Amino acid sequence: MEATQMSKKRKFVADGVFFVELNEVLTRELAEDGYSGVEVRVTPMRTKIIIRATSTQNVLGEKGRRIRELTSVVQKRFKFHENSVELYDEKAESLRYKLLGGLAVRRACYSVLRFVMENGAKGCELKNTSTLLSDTFFSAKDIVIIHSPKEEEAFRPALAPAEVEVEV
Repeated sequence: MEATQMSKKRKFVADGVFFVELNEVLTRELAEDGYSGVEVRVTPMRTKIIIRATSTQNVLGEKGRRIRELTSVVQKRFKFHENSVELYDEKAESLRYKLLGGLAVRRACYSVLRFVMENGAKGCELKNTSTLLSDTFFSAKDIVIIHSPKEEEAFRPALAPAEVEVEV
């Protein structure tokens, strides 16, 4: 991303296009490694790109070779200056890969629920409505319930619900 003067509208559009293209490149490259998302942090000196995947060892590669290759691909594709972009990997829990690996539905859901709650979520709810083997329906909840109206008003903007569907 070039350091030129542009309007705020163009900047937002350029950032969005950059994010979409980066996500597409990483999705194609890291699909079998459990790629689940990317986060971009821009600082004045360099841009940090954090890749979330279920198997971080595969993203790093042998002696960090693959992450260096990805860094050079991103540098060339998006015209970054030398040493101005850094790629990091971060562990992401994936229910899909646990289920494809043959883990029991209940055990997989509870491990993902525990992972989410240990990483600072206020609440999490998982629902499985598939008809795999014997588990016809399974639901797991771990939610912080706010009772006081004042506390609820204070927390309401910070608690944005998210919904993700997983197809196996």
